[in-house]
Amino acid sequence: MHDNLVILAGGASSRMKKQVGLDNLSAEEIAQANERSKGLIGVGPNGRPLLDYLLLNAKRAGYKNIYIIIGEQGDLFKEFYGSQDKNNDFHGLNISFATQYIPAGRVKPFGTADALFQAVEQYPELNTESYSVCNSDNLYSTAALLALRETDSLSAFISYDRDAMEFPLERISRFAIAKLNENNNLLDILEKPSADVLEEYKDSEGKLRVSMNAFKFKGNLLYPYLKNCPVHPERDEKELPTVLLNSLIDHPNSALGIPFSEHVPDLTAKEDIAEVKEYLKKHYPTLDWEN
Repeated sequence: MHDNLVILAGGASSRMKKQVGLDNLSAEEIAQANERSKGLIGVGPNGRPLLDYLLLNAKRAGYKNIYIIIGEQGDLFKEFYGSQDKNNDFHGLNISFATQYIPAGRVKPFGTADALFQAVEQYPELNTESYSVCNSDNLYSTAALLALRETDSLSAFISYDRDAMEFPLERISRFAIAKLNENNNLLDILEKPSADVLEEYKDSEGKLRVSMNAFKFKGNLLYPYLKNCPVHPERDEKELPTVLLNSLIDHPNSALGIPFSEHVPDLTAKEDIAEVKEYLKKHYPTLDWEN
């Protein structure tokens, strides 16, 4: 098992910053949604950020070293989780920060694969070990994070049952779906699937599987694919699913889809804030770092 978790928190949060009229959010919540990285929005009962709860689950799953990838204006993360660039102690977790710099000529970050590449360049020890990667604006369960630590597969991702997601159908239908073989090894990822192809993407249990960007990677295997990741032709970003699929060309059957059937709270847009607050109020009445 490995002890390293890399958290992606350097994105532009453009969908969260869209102006919408909502009467269930306070002026402070709207201000935070417009100004903060999504994982720092205060959705907890005590106003603490969503990222607290992800870190709590990571600690319970046994992770020790946390690398948070922040943007160039990410100083607020250091107010919450430690003022030093590396080796901050937060409730027994060792937290370090990597910065995702925006290349000259661009106005926003270059995507998740670029974020991870910049992180492993700043912390090259990750290229000699295994590590997990996840988003800062999703709340993955302790069990899912532990599954990533425990797997022996060179690469892996949490393969979520699409039907267990508690999102509107219209939103779920836009999620990319994974094609797995009979041993749950990844074969392909299909973005924006149309209804006529869904049947052929069902797994051996008859389930449609989606990724919520919770991965496990072996550092030295992934590095060349990270370094040489092409730009997505439509979204103009370098993306981790592309890296994973490219690695499979040379290393087939090396990426395991670990099946899970549970909801993953998600802070993508302002409309999600009230729902995530209710979820935390119900499932995390206190932040108990000792248990």
